[in-house]
Amino acid sequence: MVSACSREINHPMRLGTNVWIGYEPLFLARQQGYINAESIRLVEYLSASEVIRAFRNQSLEAAALTLDEALQLVEREIPIKIVLVTDISAGADAILSKPGINNFNDLVGKRIGVESGALGAYMISRALEINALDINQIEIVDLEIGEHEVAYKENKVDALVTFEPTRTRLLAAGATELFTSREIPQEIVDVIVIHNDYLEKHRDKAKELINGWFKALQYLHDQQKDAVEKMNKRMQLSSEELIASYTSIHFPNRQDNLALLGGELPGLRSTIHRLQHTMVSHHLLETTEMSTSLFDPSIQELYVP
Repeated sequence: MVSACSREINHPMRLGTNVWIGYEPLFLARQQGYINAESIRLVEYLSASEVIRAFRNQSLEAAALTLDEALQLVEREIPIKIVLVTDISAGADAILSKPGINNFNDLVGKRIGVESGALGAYMISRALEINALDINQIEIVDLEIGEHEVAYKENKVDALVTFEPTRTRLLAAGATELFTSREIPQEIVDVIVIHNDYLEKHRDKAKELINGWFKALQYLHDQQKDAVEKMNKRMQLSSEELIASYTSIHFPNRQDNLALLGGELPGLRSTIHRLQHTMVSHHLLETTEMSTSLFDPSIQELYVP
């Protein structure tokens, strides 16, 4: 019984991620010792779809996801809380095409690679809406992020809904950028969610994660060259490319996060409201009912340094 209790008390937080520049400070935090690698285990997946499946199956206690993906979990009645807004995309998510396809009208009848179970479905829906095209005018090719570069280079698709660091590599290979998250400001938000039952029992690990995250952001700011060299082992870009890619996302600081997640009217509510309406109109959600269950009323406790 003592052994069982000990395992429960020390049960690590398995945090699922996929390769994305906005999540990379997590790995920097681990490398710098800002988070304990035994108490918070970063589990790497090839795609967001795989992270979602593992989280739903209880193989993970926490997950790094986009806000639209978190809303889909809530609709499936999976009790979760957002504990951190990691970043807001401002150009790092994009729709890229083969040379010769210069605008959205050129995509009619073309094959577009999309990770349809995750953010890609939202991006293509919004891009089509803004450019007055219908989903039936294009051919969707279901591709997880790990397949994007090969599919592009082997001409299996004419365009891709993708994100950094794949975006930078494909632009260097001659791709044309047709649409980015700059055109839908504040809509592509990345968050870390935790299963409610785990968070109730292990708030110390959530606090360790949050403090480690902000220490890593400070290190990235103060020691950019060294931080970039360490992160590039995973991103596989040049130092210049990685630094440039970080101009296309925004990292909310500690105070910004508290404003977004805390108080009687969390700032993220308005973003959620807008997302829900858009997702329902594109059949990505069934209801626009505002979800307050995503917010932890005592989130301020987790943000004490």
